[in-house]
Amino acid sequence: MDHHLLAIRVFNRVVETGGFTRAADSLRMPKATVTKLIQSLENHLQTKLFQRTTRSVSVTSEGECYYRRTVKWLAELEQMEGCMTESQSAPQGVLRIDAGGSTARLVLLPALPEFIARYPQIQIDLGVGDRNIDLINDSADCVIRSGPLADSSLIARRLFALQWVTCATPAYLARHGTPQHPCDLEQGYPLAHYRHALNDRIQPLQFVDQGKTIDIQHRYQVSVNESNAHLASGLAGLGIIQIPRFMAQPHLDNGELISLLDNWQPPDEQMYVVYPSNRHLSAKLRVFIDWAVERFH
Repeated sequence: MDHHLLAIRVFNRVVETGGFTRAADSLRMPKATVTKLIQSLENHLQTKLFQRTTRSVSVTSEGECYYRRTVKWLAELEQMEGCMTESQSAPQGVLRIDAGGSTARLVLLPALPEFIARYPQIQIDLGVGDRNIDLINDSADCVIRSGPLADSSLIARRLFALQWVTCATPAYLARHGTPQHPCDLEQGYPLAHYRHALNDRIQPLQFVDQGKTIDIQHRYQVSVNESNAHLASGLAGLGIIQIPRFMAQPHLDNGELISLLDNWQPPDEQMYVVYPSNRHLSAKLRVFIDWAVERFH
């Protein structure tokens, strides 16, 4: 790649990630190389693009203006090159996807052989975990996640509706009885809570009664910060759990779990494939998004 073009790409990544180290990690190159490329770009432009201290890096007003122009130019360049490449070959290269543990295990991975058979030249790097990653800093092409978008710089394509179910084992219900209303859970029913991996907060069991939301969060036997472990805690009889129905359904079908309080379950949550709006939609990413929307709709 041309040295000047590489320097511009590196500059954009430093702006997007907010630091030289994070940019180097996401680009998989030494930090010293990133530093030299930025210095060469500043020398070429004869202007300072970043204010650097031992603790922080901030873009200058000149750097911000340069970024706004170059990010559009790079997107147009990549789109033009992508069109030329696509006209000559099938989609190919490494596609980095991130998904939650249960979504990866029960939804995405069982379907991936179909995608790979259709696009054998695409290599999948799948990151699995319940922590919402940063698409830029963690250098992912897209993520599969639920809920509303908090970041307006991201684009989301809907995949499917995520239904919730509250359940427990027959042995648990034999010991503690069967609740007839969500408020009954506050009368001594042990719960097994999900704890968010990012902020360590307990996610309450949520119900809806005549349009009013009821959150149940009280003493619990155990809390876990990974979705498959959360299911396992319910199967072990450690408490009542509230999980996505696609995780529970096989265990509901074979009687290992019993569905509870069906008339008060929370509204469906939407699952999306999400990607940055300021990143060119490469052929490999576009065909994956189109396939996922078609496959999981």
